[in-house]
Amino acid sequence: MAASSEEYDIVIVGAGPVGLLLSVCLARWGYKIKHIDKREVPTLTGRADGIQPRSLHLLRNMDLKRQIMAHQPAKVYEVAFWDPQSGGKGIQRTGNWAACPKFIDARYPFTTLLHQGLIERVFIDDLHKNGADVQRPWTITDFKNDGQDNSYPVEVNLKHMQTDEKETVRAKYLFSGEGARSFIRDQLGVKIRHKDPISNVWGVMDGVVRTNFPDVKMKCTVHSDHGSIMVIPRENNMVRLYIQIASSTDRDFNPRKQATPEEVQASAKKILQPYYIEWDTVEWYSVYPIGQGIAENYTIDHRVFLGGDCCHTHSPKAGQGMNTAFHDALNLAWKIHHVEAGFANRSILQSYESERKHIAEELLDFDAKYAALFSQRVPSAGEVGAASEDNKDGDANEFVKIFKSSQEFTSGYGILYGPNDFNWSLDHPAQSNLFNPKGHTVRIGRIMPPANVTRVVDANEVQLEQEIPLNGSFRIFLFAGSPSKTQRAVADFATNLQKERSFYSTFERDDIASVSHHERHNPHSHFFSICITFASPRDKIDISRMLPPILARYSDHIYADDVWNPSVPDVKAAAHAKMGLNPEKGGVVIVRPDGHVGCLISLVEGSGTVDALNDYFGAFVTKPIGNSKPQAQL
Repeated sequence: MAASSEEYDIVIVGAGPVGLLLSVCLARWGYKIKHIDKREVPTLTGRADGIQPRSLHLLRNMDLKRQIMAHQPAKVYEVAFWDPQSGGKGIQRTGNWAACPKFIDARYPFTTLLHQGLIERVFIDDLHKNGADVQRPWTITDFKNDGQDNSYPVEVNLKHMQTDEKETVRAKYLFSGEGARSFIRDQLGVKIRHKDPISNVWGVMDGVVRTNFPDVKMKCTVHSDHGSIMVIPRENNMVRLYIQIASSTDRDFNPRKQATPEEVQASAKKILQPYYIEWDTVEWYSVYPIGQGIAENYTIDHRVFLGGDCCHTHSPKAGQGMNTAFHDALNLAWKIHHVEAGFANRSILQSYESERKHIAEELLDFDAKYAALFSQRVPSAGEVGAASEDNKDGDANEFVKIFKSSQEFTSGYGILYGPNDFNWSLDHPAQSNLFNPKGHTVRIGRIMPPANVTRVVDANEVQLEQEIPLNGSFRIFLFAGSPSKTQRAVADFATNLQKERSFYSTFERDDIASVSHHERHNPHSHFFSICITFASPRDKIDISRMLPPILARYSDHIYADDVWNPSVPDVKAAAHAKMGLNPEKGGVVIVRPDGHVGCLISLVEGSGTVDALNDYFGAFVTKPIGNSKPQAQL
C-alpha cells in the first residue's frame, strides 16, 4: 500500500438522492467520508421531483422537513382522472381520489413536489454542517478489494475531470450512487436483468404554462383520443408534463424515437382539447425509453455496494425513483454503522441486498402494471366512482383493489421487510411465547403506526414515532399499560435491563460517567433509545414515583396515552390500541433504526421480557448476551 494513500470509512460516488442521504447519515454518525460527483454543480433542472408521504416522514425524522418545505413545494392531495368524451368532444374529468387515502394512516397524506436540485441542496447543507462536502467534478477510474489492508481493503483511484489531477485512497467501503450508467457496477460485472423489453417512449417537460385546464394544480392522468399525459404541479408555478411519444403497440414502434419540444407541445395541445395550453418558459425537456430492469446483485463482497438507479430502472410516472433511493441509502447506512461501531456482526450486511432487492422487485412488478394501466386501461366513470373511500361495495371491484394496493406501496407505507435476524418470525433464533402477543396489530417489518401522545414533562402533544430522531439506535417503545396493573412488570423490566449480561448493559456507553445531564436519547447506550408510554392521563403520572431510575432517566421520553385518535375513536388509550396492545397490560415494540418494527413482546413480571429481548438481539450482535454466544463473522 502506498504510504500517501489517505484512508476513509467510505468513498461515495455520485451525489444524487441515494448518495447524499447515505452521506448525510454517516457524516452525522461521525464517519470519515470521501464523496465525489462528476458534475460541476448539483442538479440544475429536471430529474426527480416527488417526495412520497413515507419519505417526508423520514425527512421529518432527520429534522430536514422544515428545510424542504421552506421552498414552498406543491402538495398533491388528490389525483384527477380525465378521459375522452364521446363524439370527439375532447376530454372530461371522470373522477378523483386521494393521493394518499385515509386507510394508509400517513402523517403527511400528500405527495410533495419539488425540484431535485433543491432537495439535493438541503442534504448538501446538512453535510457541510457535519464536516463533509461533495468534491466536484471528480470521477472514479478504478477500484479493487485487494486484501492488502484488513481495515481499509478497498483501493479507489480517482481523477479530477478538468485538471486530470489523480488521487488514490483506501476505504472500508465503496458505494455507487452513479445512476443507471454506473462504472462501478460495470466493473463488478453485475448485469441488469430486464423484466420486459422497452415498451414506451416518453417525453417530459418542465415549464410555466398558461392554460384554462382546471386541474393544472393537481396531479392528473389524462387519456384522450390523441394520446396520454400525466400532469404534475411543481413549485414556482411550474408544471411537469409526461407525454407518451411512442408505444410498442404502434405499427412503426421505435424505442429510440425522438421528438422536439415543439412536437411534444403540439401533442399536449391536442390531448388537452377542448382546453388550451401555452408555454411561457420551458425549464427542462427530455425524451427517454422506459423499461423495467434490476441489478442481479447489490454487492459482491459486502465492501462495494450499489444503490438507487444503478440497481433499478423503471417508469417515473409513479414517483418512486428518488423515494426508493432514499430507503436504499437508509437501509445500508445504519447497517454499516452498527458493524463499524462494533455492535453488530458483519453478516448483517447481507440483509441490505435481500431486503432492498425484494422491494425493488415489487416496485418493478407494480410499475409494469401501473404503466400498462396508464397507457392502455381507461377507467370508466362508474369504476372511478367505486373507488370512493365512502363506497364500501367498491372493495369487490378489481380496479379498486389494484388502486388500493398501489397507493399503499407508492406512499412508502406498504414497504414490508421479510423475516430475518432483525424481523422476528417463528423461524427466528429467539424463541419465546412472549413474542407477538395475542391481539397485536403491528406488522413486523413495516414501520410503526403513527400515534399522538402527551409528553409528561411539558404537556406537549407529540408524535410518538418521531420523538426519537434518526440517530442510528434501536428504539425501545415500552407501552407500560395501566400503572396499577404493570408496576411490578415495569420494575422487573428495569431490573433485568441492568443485569450484567443484558443486551442493554452489554452495550453501555464507555463514557457513561460523563454523559451530559441534558442527553435525551442515548444516556446509557449509543445503540438504544427508550420511550415509555402509560395508558393513563398525564396528571396521574409521577415519573420519580412510578419508574425506576434507569427508566426515569428518560424523562423527556415518558408519555401519557391520553390523546384521542379518529382511527380508534372509542378507546381511551389510542397509542396502545393502534399497536393492538392491551391498555392494561401493555407490551414492548422494538423498532429498527430505520423505523421498521423488528419485534413485539409482551410485558410481563419477572425476567421473561428482557430474556426474550436478549435472545432477539443475540441473533446479530458481536458480544455474548443473556445465554447466547457471539455469532460467527462474515
